[in-house]
Amino acid sequence: MRGEPSCPKCGGRVRAPGLFADSWQCATHGAVHPLQPIIPPSVNALTVVVNHARVPVWMPWPLPVGWLFTGVARAGDDRDGGRATAVACSGPGPLGGPGELLLIAEELGVGLGARYAGVAGPDPAPYLDVSKQPPVKVLAAGRPTPLWLARGTPEDRAVFVGEAMGLWLWAVVWPQQSGLLMYDEIVLADLRDAGAEMDLVPCGALSPRIIS
Repeated sequence: MRGEPSCPKCGGRVRAPGLFADSWQCATHGAVHPLQPIIPPSVNALTVVVNHARVPVWMPWPLPVGWLFTGVARAGDDRDGGRATAVACSGPGPLGGPGELLLIAEELGVGLGARYAGVAGPDPAPYLDVSKQPPVKVLAAGRPTPLWLARGTPEDRAVFVGEAMGLWLWAVVWPQQSGLLMYDEIVLADLRDAGAEMDLVPCGALSPRIIS
C-alpha cells in the first residue's frame, strides 16, 4: 500500500500544487486528481470516502451471498473532493473459485476506471459498441442502467461500462468467467445515501485488485 497520493492513471508519483501549478501533477499525465493512499477495508474507511465523494460510491446491496467488502479508493483531494471512487468486493464466483468485483464511478477524464480495466484511458468510449444491445442491466440508485462489455481488455477479467447519474460506471470482474455475476439482477446502492445501513457492511481482507 502506498503512503502518499499517486496518479490515478498510472500509479506514478505526483507533485502537490505549489508555486508553479495549482493542481496535482504527474510527470507523464500532467494535471490529475490524485489517488489517495489505500487503507484496509472498514466501515471507517468507507465513511471517509463517502464524506469526500462528489461522485457515487457504488456497492451491490445486498451483497451476493458469501461476498464481502474488501477495499475502497478515491481520486481527488480534500479541496476538490473525490472525483472518482472504487469499491472492491470479493466472494465465491458463479462457476466456483474466488471472484473479485471492482465498481468505479468517475468524472470524465479521471482515468481510474481504465487503469483497473487494463486499457489505455482515460475514458472507455473507444472500447464500447453502443450500437449493439447492452448485455447487462443493473439497477443503480433505483434506475435501470445498461452496461456494455468492453472490447480489447486483458483476458483475465471482464469489463462492463455504462453511465449512471451522468458519470462513468465501470464494473471490472476477475476472473473473466465470473463476469456471469453481472447477468444476475444486480442492485447498486450509492453509499452516500446509505446512512446507518453502512454499519452493516461485512468487511473482509484487503483485495489486491484495488492496490494494483
